Amino acid sequence: MDTHTPMHSDLGGLDLRHHGDAEVRDDGSALVDLAVNVRAGTPPAWLREHVAGSLGSLAAYPDGRAARAAVAARHGLPVERVLLTAGAAEAFVLLARALKVRRPVVVHPQFTEPEAALRDAGHTVGRVLLREEDGFRLDPAAVPEDADLVVVGNPTNPTSVLHPADTLARLARPGRTLVVDEAFMDAVPGEREALAGRTDVPGLVVLRSLTKTWGLAGLRIGYVLAAPETLADLERTQPLWPVSTPALAAAEACVAPRALAEAAHAAHRIAADRAHLVAGLRRFAPAGVRVAGPAEGPFVLVRLPDAAAVRHRLRALGYAVRRGDTFPGLGVDWLRLAVRDRTTTDGFLSALERALPAPAA
Repeated sequence: MDTHTPMHSDLGGLDLRHHGDAEVRDDGSALVDLAVNVRAGTPPAWLREHVAGSLGSLAAYPDGRAARAAVAARHGLPVERVLLTAGAAEAFVLLARALKVRRPVVVHPQFTEPEAALRDAGHTVGRVLLREEDGFRLDPAAVPEDADLVVVGNPTNPTSVLHPADTLARLARPGRTLVVDEAFMDAVPGEREALAGRTDVPGLVVLRSLTKTWGLAGLRIGYVLAAPETLADLERTQPLWPVSTPALAAAEACVAPRALAEAAHAAHRIAADRAHLVAGLRRFAPAGVRVAGPAEGPFVLVRLPDAAAVRHRLRALGYAVRRGDTFPGLGVDWLRLAVRDRTTTDGFLSALERALPAPAA
């Protein structure tokens, strides 16, 4: 079903450090942003005010105990199973540097930072490439038995596939660390298929980000949920005071009951807005547009002819989208689109109609 491809120094020209924000920097700053998977209209005013209220404490060194306890309570875990990080991206670096692994494997297509961090730490990385014809779904048997570190996203960026929790749990093995990136799980209604809070899966490490749903990419806050001995190894690799006081204040606020209720409401709204986007994209099926799916995250993956040219035409029409060819397992004919409100989506779909190649006579 899936193919395992050993990794060497040749990346096939892929830029693993290319991310969606590159589409909206510099000359892209005025574009309508469908390239970055941060929820629009965030952070909300109440969260900005809460973070601003922490600024009077900047003379003191950060104290993460209250935020750590709040995250632990949110997932029903003891505090010893929680490590706060400067965004989920820092957690990938900590895992790559702290864990003594011999054969790490990353399931692709997915967020490329885990592989980049492993390579930077000197590891040779194996890839399991999921296929479009299988709906980019994971067959646990495709992961090599001797892999002692496996990284998979859920829901997966950029495919928007939500893997069943039971399927992911089947990847667990004695002596294996199973890393599940749940950075977008709070955008899934009911957080169904989540593994966060589970303590019955051996070697499980779950990563969460608070930057996507809450619009805190510039603040950098996330956390790791894992066995205490694993977190102790990661914490020894962290610098002192790795998470700032404003980020700690944000973490505590974003796992409070009020915030969880708001995030749950936003997840349902995203699902409705995504359905509207997908329905609009399907109108272009005669032009060769294909939507990977079913999509379950706050973004969709689209295959279309001449995608690079279409992306450039969209820029000229005022819209930024994420190129797909920097994700292992995809190619130049893929684009990722963030889910936005219906008005923004309708404007984008009108622009896409103009940007698509003219039908052959």
